[in-house]
Amino acid sequence: MNKQVIHIVAGPTASGKSAKAMELAEKHGGVIINCDSQQIYDSLPILSAQPSDEDKAKVPHRLYAALHPNDVCSAGNYRELAEPIIEETLAASQTPIICGGTGLYIKALIEGLSPMPDIPEDVRAAVVAKYENFGAEKFYAELKTRDPEIAARFHVNHKARIIRAMEVLEATGKSLAKWQKEDRLVPPAHWRFEIHKILPEREELYRRCNERFKWMVKNGALEEVKKFDARLRSGEVKDGVPLCKALGFKELRAYLNGEISKDEAIEKAQGITRRYAKRQITWFRNQL
Repeated sequence: MNKQVIHIVAGPTASGKSAKAMELAEKHGGVIINCDSQQIYDSLPILSAQPSDEDKAKVPHRLYAALHPNDVCSAGNYRELAEPIIEETLAASQTPIICGGTGLYIKALIEGLSPMPDIPEDVRAAVVAKYENFGAEKFYAELKTRDPEIAARFHVNHKARIIRAMEVLEATGKSLAKWQKEDRLVPPAHWRFEIHKILPEREELYRRCNERFKWMVKNGALEEVKKFDARLRSGEVKDGVPLCKALGFKELRAYLNGEISKDEAIEKAQGITRRYAKRQITWFRNQL
């Protein structure tokens, strides 16, 4: 089978990825497929910078507003959702345009993943609670007893790694080391990726971050946050879901609750957005 081209448009927040994706889609008869961990949810479309209705009318868009906020989406979940859509698009003689800034999702498509299943949230919470209750030394000692192979790779102070190893053991009954030896789930052989990295100069990117956030506030982001906060308070959406980490949500929520001024909320959110964009630039330069 001939190689079929899949375009990847990647870069930091506010870099202009959506405009580039639209350009490619209109040129190649494409379908834009979301690859952003916030835009995949069906809430906060303005704050998460989802495509406009006008753009959606011009070009097909997939995996935007596709999940309820209570649904947890990992790189593995994303790959399971995106792969059949990519295949459908190719089968229809259209060009998939993968657009987003979530690097781990992009790597899952390009490089594949270990077959290790996702860890259920209740298992993850229980393991973290155990770590907090036991302390590092006792927790590490239990891991060393139950899984000496993986424990030997880590130091007692490698908190995130030893918690992850215990999560895998609890959820699957099998060592992380054994999972890592399994064959990776690789992309289909007929896929060929063409990568477009959008990496503006830092000062220009920071300016875009600042201006875009002000535009969001003027165009409905506050109303979105107010409604989402009400859903959190009612229990319809679980507190602490991934969408609560949307850039600016915490700050606008604090303003609406009378904790800080509007100007302070905007300034803080802009700063957080700039720092996030800086980290994304570093990641894309080094990892993709």
